[in-house]
Amino acid sequence: MADGDLPAEKFSHPHLTAKGETRAWVPLRQLETLWLNTGTLCNIACENCYILSSPQNDDLVYLSRDEARPYLDEAREMGAREIGITGGEPFMNPDIMGILEDALDRGFDVLVLTNAMKPMMRPRITEGLMALSDDHKARLTLRVSMDHHDRAHHDVERGEGSYAAALMGIEWLARNGFSLAIAGRSIWGEDEATARHGYGEMLETIGVSLDVMDPKRLVIFAEMREEDDPPEITTGCWDILGKRPDEIMCSSSRMVVKRKGAAHPVVLSCTLIAYDERFEMGRTLKEASRSISLNHKWCATFCVLGGSSCS
Repeated sequence: MADGDLPAEKFSHPHLTAKGETRAWVPLRQLETLWLNTGTLCNIACENCYILSSPQNDDLVYLSRDEARPYLDEAREMGAREIGITGGEPFMNPDIMGILEDALDRGFDVLVLTNAMKPMMRPRITEGLMALSDDHKARLTLRVSMDHHDRAHHDVERGEGSYAAALMGIEWLARNGFSLAIAGRSIWGEDEATARHGYGEMLETIGVSLDVMDPKRLVIFAEMREEDDPPEITTGCWDILGKRPDEIMCSSSRMVVKRKGAAHPVVLSCTLIAYDERFEMGRTLKEASRSISLNHKWCATFCVLGGSSCS
């Protein structure tokens, strides 16, 4: 290929890198996790939110219970085992308890990503969570975003008072017997062992017992920033990195969103890339079952090189 035929920018061509190499792609091995984005509105605005959630951002509007149901049914038909609920802050969505009940009634394990702050602690929500059956509670996990185990670092990212409010929510969840997980970030360059020890000490201060060595109970995500300039992932990278396409998040998950002003929801390739139309895959999960080309820098930063997964 002549240089003049090469893509003008990195991550711009679906099949070729800027060097003319064959871009890596990921087939859908099996739909295991269906993510429902309940809307990008959030009670706080973080310093670096990958999906730009805030009290003002409603680019992804609230997903209704009626809109979610067909996707839950289709996911069950396709053999999915888990429903992930994300936002924004999911507990701001007026239909959140109905969506949770519908997912749990269908036998799914359900993972809710929350900041465990004021929206979750409203009486309507806490009473609804407490009213869930024992079976439903056993299949529900709430993963609380705690960007750092230190108050100052966390509040720099999420706003003053966020750390104390989140700890109150975590303590309430643990005290009432809910399955709990924590999501941290690697933003400060702290080594993993130090971070896990720090989170353990943080939880001890509020009397919460959690196995911080378990990567499902304490997830520490790779950082993503707009100014990042990672290398493009080629088909040759799998062997070089010792990774397989079926280890990458989009080999087993999809996300449903509803855009502002849209008549209906659509399915996206993953939870990370909400606004790039190249990753919009159709209106049904069946339509969205085709392979994903890794032509976004967060495919490299978060998934392949960072080794992270939202599930």
